[in-house]
Parts: sequence; structure tokens; C-alpha cells
Amino acid sequence: MKILGIETSCDDTSVAIYDEKLGLVFHSTLNQNKVHAPFHGIVPELAARSHLEKLILLVKKVVLKFSIDMKLGVHSGVLNAIAYTTGPGLVGSLLVGATIACSLSFSLGIPCILVNHLEGHLLSFMLNNTKDTFPFLVLLVSGAHTQLIDAQRLGKYSILGDTLDDSVGNIFDYIARLLGLGYPGGKKLSNLAKHGWSGKYFFPRPMTKYPNLNFSFSGLKTHVKNVILSSSGSCQEKANIAKAFEEAVVDTLVIKCELALRKTNLRNILVCGGVSSNSLLRKKLKFLTRSYNGRFIVSKKKFCTDNAAMIAYVGFLRYKLGLYFEDTLISVHPNLLINDMI
Repeated sequence: MKILGIETSCDDTSVAIYDEKLGLVFHSTLNQNKVHAPFHGIVPELAARSHLEKLILLVKKVVLKFSIDMKLGVHSGVLNAIAYTTGPGLVGSLLVGATIACSLSFSLGIPCILVNHLEGHLLSFMLNNTKDTFPFLVLLVSGAHTQLIDAQRLGKYSILGDTLDDSVGNIFDYIARLLGLGYPGGKKLSNLAKHGWSGKYFFPRPMTKYPNLNFSFSGLKTHVKNVILSSSGSCQEKANIAKAFEEAVVDTLVIKCELALRKTNLRNILVCGGVSSNSLLRKKLKFLTRSYNGRFIVSKKKFCTDNAAMIAYVGFLRYKLGLYFEDTLISVHPNLLINDMI
């Protein structure tokens, strides 16, 4: 059984094939960093145009490599289904992936499987680790989301806490831009923080005194912005600010995770999404999980950011369990939540 996965939720164009026996047999992702860098952020219309151009190239590469017969009504038997990201994401970007996926589905006479992008992130760890099982507490941290989720089993997820304003990924990129690191700047900020001096600055840990599990980072963003504007602007000062900022964000996430463990009686923590590749976050969450005699679960770093491998894998799980509709109608849900059923 082979499932073709297509991911175009934001600014990464990705195609993958997951094989039931061999695992991931094809995976290619093209980013749009050069397209959006001049604007210091993602421009939705440019993202959609870039997806259209790059996705066609990737699909052609798959067709040639696996000798897929594209004649109407004739299926070579190579693929069993096509899984694509239906949401959440940018509507224009989602439409590109959905349109091409549904066109391929119709041409090959195989079903389309709609995949929740957030569930893809949540289950991406299974691409390299199928031993860890439910239930677990999920910390989903990306460019658009910062959520705590109670994951009981496949398809059964409850949102425990959400961001009230900015996501973690958003403020990392914002502060990185203010420090002159360019876009995207999250990874560059973390690298710069390694050269910072401890104790030079101390920034607030927002909402950690509240009993709920929600997050709010807009105040921290403004506070750090003011410090940057009033600083000397030297390389060392920038490194000091980056270090204090990263520590504030990571501490906030860890404190909220510990509160969630106490409230839910869960012991295992899964961290996923683009920001889950942050080394400091991984280190502190691993320590927290061990203190509760639990397991710390995380994906390989190459599967933390948006990718089609996770979409193909979730598509495989849903196809195997029959959790899909045999439909070739184009369907996108830009505001989809993790607990929304498709």
C-alpha cells in the first residue's frame, strides 16, 4: 500500500510517498524563503503562486520515478490513495494543493484523503518511532499555533490551552527581524542566543501565574522590542537579548506544560511543530518529563517543520482504518482545529 501526500498549507511545498512495508520512499520539500524574505514575512498571494509552480514540478518528479500512468481511468497500481492538507492554513495555498490532489485522484481513479495539518504535526513522530503510544500531553508550537492538547487516541484530541494572541513561531521571527537577523529568523536567533551572557537581561514569563493553560506573548514581544530599541546595538548586546528572550519563551512553555501534567494526570509529553526543533526547549521538556517518570516524545528535526511525509503517513493511517470519504471534490478548511472531524 502506497499513499501520496501533498502539503501546501503555508509556504513549504512538499510531496511524499509512504509505503506500508518500506516506510517513507519519497520525500521532497521546497521552501519559499527567498520569495518572502524581502517582505519580512509571508505574502499569501506570492505563496500560492509559488506553490503552483513548485508542486507541478514535484508531482512530475514522482510520476516519472514511480512510472505512474496518468491516462484517464487507468491506474498502474503504484498508488492507493492521495492525501492532502485540507487545513488549517492560507486559503490560496491550500487550494493549490487540494486542486492538484483532486485532479490526480480523478485521473488515477483512486480516493482522496483529507488530512488535518495539525494532526500531521502531532503524529509526525511516528515516522521514526511507532513504539510510543497514546495518551500523551501535546505541546504544539509553530509559526501559527501554540497549543496544549490532550491526545487520548487517534482522532480524539482536546485543546487544553491556546494562545490568546501571537504564536511562539511568530514572535521568534519578529524579534529576530528586530535584531537584524532576517527572515525566517527563529533558528538564527537560537544560534545567536548561544553567545549571550546569562543574567544580563531577564524578561517576563507571561501568564505563568494564571491557573489556566492559555498563552499570551504580545506583551513579551512589546517589552523585548523596547529593550532592543534602547540597547547599544552591539553584537554582544544582541546576543544577550536573544538569550534572555529565548529563555523567557521556553520557561513559559515548560511552566504551562507542568501545570497541564498536574491537571490531567498525564505523564508523557509530545512536542511538535516547527519550534519543537529548538534545542533548549527539547532539553528542558525532557528534564520535566523525567521528573514525572514519563516519556519525552519528539520528531526528528527534519519532520518538525511543514512536510508532506507527515501528511502521507496520516493519510495511510486513515486509509487503513477506512476513516475517509471517497470523494474528489476540492475541499479546504483554512480555520480547521485539531479536534475538528473531517
